[in-house]
Amino acid sequence: MIVLIPSYQPGKALVDLVDALADSTVVVVDDGSGSDYASVFAMVQARGVEVVSHPTNLGKGAALKSGFAYIAKRFPGHSVVCADSDGQHRPVDIAKVATELELGDAAIILGARGFTGKVPLRSRFGNTVTRTVFGALTGRRLRDTQTGLRGYPAEQLSWLLSVPGNRFEYEQQVLLQAVDEGHDIAEVEIATVYLAANASSHFRTVQDSWAVYQPLLRHARHVGRFSLSSAAGWLIDVTVFAILTMLSVGPLLALLLARLLSASTNFAINRHWVFGGRQLPPLLGAGGRYLALATVVLGVNLLMLDGLLSLELWAVPAKVICDVVLFTGSFTIQRRWWGCRSSAAPGSCHQTQDLALPVKDHTYVAVVSRSGDPQKTVEIANARLPNADQPHHA
Repeated sequence: MIVLIPSYQPGKALVDLVDALADSTVVVVDDGSGSDYASVFAMVQARGVEVVSHPTNLGKGAALKSGFAYIAKRFPGHSVVCADSDGQHRPVDIAKVATELELGDAAIILGARGFTGKVPLRSRFGNTVTRTVFGALTGRRLRDTQTGLRGYPAEQLSWLLSVPGNRFEYEQQVLLQAVDEGHDIAEVEIATVYLAANASSHFRTVQDSWAVYQPLLRHARHVGRFSLSSAAGWLIDVTVFAILTMLSVGPLLALLLARLLSASTNFAINRHWVFGGRQLPPLLGAGGRYLALATVVLGVNLLMLDGLLSLELWAVPAKVICDVVLFTGSFTIQRRWWGCRSSAAPGSCHQTQDLALPVKDHTYVAVVSRSGDPQKTVEIANARLPNADQPHHA
């Protein structure tokens, strides 16, 4: 297990944390902190820690990706625990996440804070709002969606590199994509620690909050569009169903015919409008999966409708009840299907990204082994440099 610490302009807390983790293998990413902080990273290197250095500040997400890529190449097959460098994460809590990572089978382990005691107002408010919105949009309730203490199995590293985002929004996007793709997320309770009212944080309240909420807003857009698409399909479904029952067609046959028309319309709208911003799977495969889903939903709908009709409910109100109950499940499944997994087979959708770092031309890593070998530079990967005009890393 490797401890990964992304760091931007750190203080003594980073050195203290490294000292406390003397029995662990630690990789630190210097996210373009500059020459003024070279002495801090020199102290870290003197303790045998391997340091990945960005030539300029790229953002926390970029720093994490650089660390994931380096660990996958330098320590293949090793799981990773990510911790912040500002002293918020105690060694005992890092160990708790590591233990859960080794013993459990979840794809993501979150060190979840309880936000008890003295917590800065902006932190308490921000975390409360974010986890509430996250839960409302995804249906997945997490106690702490903004924690930087996270554990990932080795097999997740390639997937983590495929998740978009280079700054503070990256960790939010990881959770959203994990929920979308059905990855299991576990939480381990950790202490809530804010040193000096979180004064060392480089988080800019307005700009970075906007970045964090952008993935949530995109998710909300999909929910809204899916709702409109479903409403259109539902109106077609109910209208055709009502007309057919008025023409003395049996309720179950009327439901089948109405669903055939509405499902075809709904499929076309969802593919090209609701989830059209994604890299879509091939039409034949998507159509087959949608047909399978529609068949299952129709079967459940028929059973529910038959049961409600046996209670002597009117046909149209009974159908409305069935449709409302099935809406949430249908959205969750379709969202997973339209958004391909990073492990999709070649040609079926987008393919897993090669291990690459978000750094222009080449990224070089200064390495000092625990045995005190001389410093050396190692080329890791090629990639494009995102906008790095402003600092974006805590």
